[in-house]
Amino acid sequence: MDVIKLFQVMRVPHLAGVATVITSAVLSAPAPPASAEPCPDVEVVFARGTSEPPGVGMVGQAFVNALQAQAGSKSVVVYPVDYAASSDFSNRLDFVQSVVDGVKNAAAHVEATAANCPNTRIVLGGYSQGAVVSGFATANAVPKDIPADLVQYAWYAPKPMPASIANHVAALVLFGKPSSQFMSDIGAPPIAVGPAYAPKTIEMCVPDDTICNGAPGGGPTFAHITYGSNGMADQAATFAVGRL
Repeated sequence: MDVIKLFQVMRVPHLAGVATVITSAVLSAPAPPASAEPCPDVEVVFARGTSEPPGVGMVGQAFVNALQAQAGSKSVVVYPVDYAASSDFSNRLDFVQSVVDGVKNAAAHVEATAANCPNTRIVLGGYSQGAVVSGFATANAVPKDIPADLVQYAWYAPKPMPASIANHVAALVLFGKPSSQFMSDIGAPPIAVGPAYAPKTIEMCVPDDTICNGAPGGGPTFAHITYGSNGMADQAATFAVGRL
């Protein structure tokens, strides 16, 4: 995706939509079938950013490349979280469903890998909207401060992943995750990384990225799209490889 296109889909209304979405982003759906392929040493489960085409996205690919380069003889496979990464802000419920689908798909796949490949070390990650998805996939409870217009859907919220799943996740890597200040400014709770995952989490935030740096009223800046080329993908890979 080119820079102009990315800025078009990264307007403040988009991020406000993301923030609203996360309050219900732990909704559930059936798990995908487990893979019949041999179990790898490492699996990267990564959620791409808004409007990026299916796959792990620009930042995700930079991270995967760096991790593979640093993992030595370990076999590494990649699972792109299957969700729309939608920028359809004109239909709020459809956009909510996009993030909901990402959270449930990420969690379901992590659970399936843990069950079928118990010795595989999982690295969970995401960028921007994908960081919302992967962060909330680790939550140990449904957010309490659900917006009034979404309360009617709260009954659909799933149970968190079983506590034992955390033992299979080596690292959680979040790029450009919307800050607690940003979430507060738009009336949404912060992204809730589960306590079992917090010690193994790294959050990569460019100092000038007002989405993640805690600046009040922050909108998207050029810094928000530099994670794939500014060295932070390599730093995050070093963190993850050190925990495999």
